Amino acid sequence: MNKPLLAALAALLITGAGAAPAVAATPDTEAAPAIQAVDFAGTVALSNCSGSVIRMPDSADDDPALVLSNGHCLESGFPEPGEVIVDRPSTRSFGLLNSAGTRVATLRAGKIAYSTMTDTDVAVYQLTRTYAQIRGSYGIDALTLNDTRPAAGTAISVVSGYWKRIYTCSIDGFAHRLKEGDWTWKDSVRYTSACNTIGGTSGSPVVDRSTGRVVAVNNTGNEDGQRCTLNNPCEVDANGNVTVRRGINYAQQTYQLAACFGLDNKLDLYASGCTLPKP
Repeated sequence: MNKPLLAALAALLITGAGAAPAVAATPDTEAAPAIQAVDFAGTVALSNCSGSVIRMPDSADDDPALVLSNGHCLESGFPEPGEVIVDRPSTRSFGLLNSAGTRVATLRAGKIAYSTMTDTDVAVYQLTRTYAQIRGSYGIDALTLNDTRPAAGTAISVVSGYWKRIYTCSIDGFAHRLKEGDWTWKDSVRYTSACNTIGGTSGSPVVDRSTGRVVAVNNTGNEDGQRCTLNNPCEVDANGNVTVRRGINYAQQTYQLAACFGLDNKLDLYASGCTLPKP
């Protein structure tokens, strides 16, 4: 996993440790006209990770807002393989950023709506405020989750609220299975090498630069070239062949979430089209 703060600050035993983590990068806006500038508005800083305020394509303004991050960023620690957390009370706080990366507010969770590290690495918190309340107080909109699978070659930005840093690259392809220690994830996004994400970027939204929508959540990278160990995930194809890509980083797709959150942003794991792991 893209480890959070202590590892990043102490030993720098992280992917891309040579980069200057506290300096915000300027998004590349010189590409084709279809490419949009991506900023920090709607992203959040957790105590140990990054995240973003998200809405589903059909969310209403008076729905309780949601925050997206990684399962391995939970305040309670890593979920076990096979563990699925649903509707667990939480009072976790999140620092809300504006477009310039300035912290403008503290948002608070009411519960963990959903989290797991099985098949994917995701945490969705439900906040105590609605989208309309957040926009009315701070002028900041949530990022919209895309409800379709992204394509290889998509231009993306990985936006870290923790470091106030933006990485730009493309989707290089997909790992049939991504195995890291005891955990296995399905159909993971593999970045091109320009997205050399580091500790603290875990949970960052991966934004399609042509639509501005979230297509994945950043979560890990192979640091040392080891095979399938913690902080050194390996790719496993449909035939069981293992590939190790040292220095390459990954994200988990998020389009599956849209089918599982319905009216009033309520989680329904048995809704039509919802394929997330169940408790």
